[in-house]
Amino acid sequence: MMKLYSNVPKIDLHGETGDISKILVKEFILDNYKLKNKYIIIIHGIGKGIVKKSVYEELKRNKHVKEYKQNNFNSGETIVLLDI
Repeated sequence: MMKLYSNVPKIDLHGETGDISKILVKEFILDNYKLKNKYIIIIHGIGKGIVKKSVYEELKRNKHVKEYKQNNFNSGETIVLLDI
Protein backbone atom coordinates (compact mmCIF):
# COMPACT_ATOMS: atom_id res chain seq x y z
CA MET A 1 0.00 0.00 0.00
CA MET A 2 2.70 2.50 0.94
CA LYS A 3 4.63 1.95 -2.27
CA LEU A 4 1.45 2.24 -4.33
CA TYR A 5 0.83 5.78 -3.08
CA SER A 6 4.42 6.92 -2.53
CA ASN A 7 4.51 9.28 -5.55
CA VAL A 8 0.99 10.65 -5.11
CA PRO A 9 0.63 14.40 -4.36
CA LYS A 10 -0.26 15.04 -0.71
CA ILE A 11 -1.50 17.96 1.33
CA ASP A 12 -1.05 18.03 5.11
CA LEU A 13 -3.75 19.96 6.98
CA HIS A 14 -2.45 19.46 10.53
CA GLY A 15 -2.97 22.63 12.52
CA GLU A 16 -5.48 24.16 10.10
CA THR A 17 -9.05 25.16 10.93
CA GLY A 18 -12.04 23.57 9.23
CA ASP A 19 -12.75 26.64 7.09
CA ILE A 20 -9.15 27.08 5.95
CA SER A 21 -8.96 23.34 5.22
CA LYS A 22 -11.90 23.60 2.81
CA ILE A 23 -10.18 26.39 0.88
CA LEU A 24 -6.83 24.57 0.76
CA VAL A 25 -8.45 21.31 -0.36
CA LYS A 26 -10.45 23.06 -3.08
CA GLU A 27 -7.27 24.69 -4.46
CA PHE A 28 -5.29 21.43 -4.14
CA ILE A 29 -7.94 19.51 -6.06
CA LEU A 30 -8.08 22.13 -8.83
CA ASP A 31 -4.29 22.23 -9.17
CA ASN A 32 -4.04 18.45 -9.41
CA TYR A 33 -6.99 18.24 -11.80
CA LYS A 34 -5.19 20.69 -14.12
CA LEU A 35 -2.00 18.62 -13.79
CA LYS A 36 -4.03 15.48 -14.66
CA ASN A 37 -3.06 13.68 -11.45
CA LYS A 38 -5.53 10.85 -11.03
CA TYR A 39 -4.96 10.31 -7.29
CA ILE A 40 -4.24 12.68 -4.42
CA ILE A 41 -3.94 12.18 -0.66
CA ILE A 42 -5.33 14.53 1.94
CA ILE A 43 -3.79 14.25 5.40
CA HIS A 44 -6.37 15.61 7.84
CA GLY A 45 -5.28 13.85 11.00
CA ILE A 46 -7.55 12.19 13.54
CA GLY A 47 -8.11 14.54 16.50
CA LYS A 48 -11.73 15.52 17.08
CA GLY A 49 -12.62 15.08 13.41
CA ILE A 50 -13.29 18.76 12.70
CA VAL A 51 -10.83 19.05 9.81
CA LYS A 52 -11.88 15.67 8.40
CA LYS A 53 -15.52 16.73 8.43
CA SER A 54 -14.68 19.94 6.54
CA VAL A 55 -12.55 18.01 4.05
CA TYR A 56 -15.36 15.51 3.40
CA GLU A 57 -17.86 18.33 2.88
CA GLU A 58 -15.61 19.76 0.17
CA LEU A 59 -14.95 16.36 -1.41
CA LYS A 60 -18.67 15.60 -1.52
CA ARG A 61 -19.55 18.72 -3.48
CA ASN A 62 -16.44 19.10 -5.66
CA LYS A 63 -17.17 18.28 -9.32
CA HIS A 64 -13.60 17.07 -9.95
CA VAL A 65 -13.81 14.32 -7.31
CA LYS A 66 -14.90 10.94 -8.62
CA GLU A 67 -14.59 9.06 -5.34
CA TYR A 68 -12.76 9.13 -2.03
CA LYS A 69 -12.19 6.88 0.95
CA GLN A 70 -10.33 6.87 4.21
CA ASN A 71 -7.03 5.02 4.02
CA ASN A 72 -7.53 1.60 5.66
CA PHE A 73 -3.99 1.70 7.03
CA ASN A 74 -4.05 5.31 8.28
CA SER A 75 -7.34 6.79 9.46
CA GLY A 76 -5.77 10.26 9.44
CA GLU A 77 -5.70 10.45 5.66
CA THR A 78 -8.09 10.13 2.75
CA ILE A 79 -7.30 8.88 -0.75
CA VAL A 80 -9.07 10.78 -3.53
CA LEU A 81 -9.69 9.71 -7.12
CA LEU A 82 -10.13 12.70 -9.42
CA ASP A 83 -12.48 12.63 -12.39
CA ILE A 84 -9.89 13.07 -15.14
